[in-house]
Amino acid sequence: MDQTNPAVQDFYPEDVAHCFGCGRLNSSGHQLKTIWEADETVSRFVPEPHHTAIPGYVYGGLIASLLDCHGTGGAAAAMLRREGKQIGEGEAPRFVTASLQVEFLKPTPLGPELEVRGRIVEITDRKVVLEETLSADGVVTARGRVVAVRMPEAMLGATRP
Repeated sequence: MDQTNPAVQDFYPEDVAHCFGCGRLNSSGHQLKTIWEADETVSRFVPEPHHTAIPGYVYGGLIASLLDCHGTGGAAAAMLRREGKQIGEGEAPRFVTASLQVEFLKPTPLGPELEVRGRIVEITDRKVVLEETLSADGVVTARGRVVAVRMPEAMLGATRP
């Protein structure tokens, strides 16, 4: 973990840190990490050969997954910032996806690091809306819009009071 720019997923409560896309406790997952860079949330991911759609290109489900998990991580980071906190000042709030829209703009090459950037366009006590881009080698290949809502109490782990 980068102590100067920590990832919000590193501070998810243990009982809800198992997401395939971004859960630090899911050793089989993507382990996506979301940080702040100025006023944008950023995640980076290097796809592997098994993420292939057709030779040389990334499968669209991975792209949707990265936009999805970046959106919920970005929502958590945005809520902390709204509350006047930095990532790492206690547990991060947990969000789930209420809506995910993905536009595939051009084929995403397999090989280069993928970068997801998010911009907060709306935030309330319960909901955060982000507009995102996914790029490879600086070329935007997909856009997304995520509506993330605070995780319902019914989804919280059994260890919660």
